[in-house]
Amino acid sequence: MNLQEVKDIFYNGLWKQNPGIVQLLGLCPLLAVSSTVVNAVSLGLATSLVMALSNLSIAPIRSYVPNEIRIPVFILIIAVLVTVVQYLMNAYMYGLYVVLGIFIPLIVTNCIVLARVEAFASKNAALPSALDGLAMGLGLTAVLGVLGAMREVLGKGTLFSGIDLALGDMAQGWVLHIIPDYKGFLIAILPPGAFIGLGLLIAGRNWLNLRAEQKARSNPVTPALANPEAAQG
Repeated sequence: MNLQEVKDIFYNGLWKQNPGIVQLLGLCPLLAVSSTVVNAVSLGLATSLVMALSNLSIAPIRSYVPNEIRIPVFILIIAVLVTVVQYLMNAYMYGLYVVLGIFIPLIVTNCIVLARVEAFASKNAALPSALDGLAMGLGLTAVLGVLGAMREVLGKGTLFSGIDLALGDMAQGWVLHIIPDYKGFLIAILPPGAFIGLGLLIAGRNWLNLRAEQKARSNPVTPALANPEAAQG
């Protein structure tokens, strides 16, 4: 596996095939827990860990699992890994575990996890599969983080509210009050605000892609520039 293949995997996960704003997978947790950046990023990182470990676990055994039972086997492995992550959060981040609630065990049924296992891990070696799971998970985490930041600033006027639930009492002073004495904008932290915010992120990505395509068309690489030796000959 060379460096270019690694770059392609992360480019696909973070931008080209981003599960949150391109594939639109796993919208339930994406919209439900993104009211604050801490909740959003925490669930995103938990999902990233599960995706990387599930791809890493399934890729080596893909040739030994009969085709007829591959989906139940994949789900069983994912469920075991989610249970481990759930118990770790219960033990070391109990406050955050309570806030995220049912959405932690629901990672088992998250279509993003099973989709990458079926589309990539079941057809590729262990290392590329683990990187693919990590890249897709980080792509989802990035979308969750940006959406959570947008909703928290507009809804509460703060950033990193509840960070002490993840990092302990020492982090209570890390909350940023972006808009002092802000009364709040209720719709931003309600489900309609999540849909509006996600729509803006999708529109922003599409605009950036169109802008890049237009720039590439307006500045084409001529054969002489692409092959200087041929031009000199």
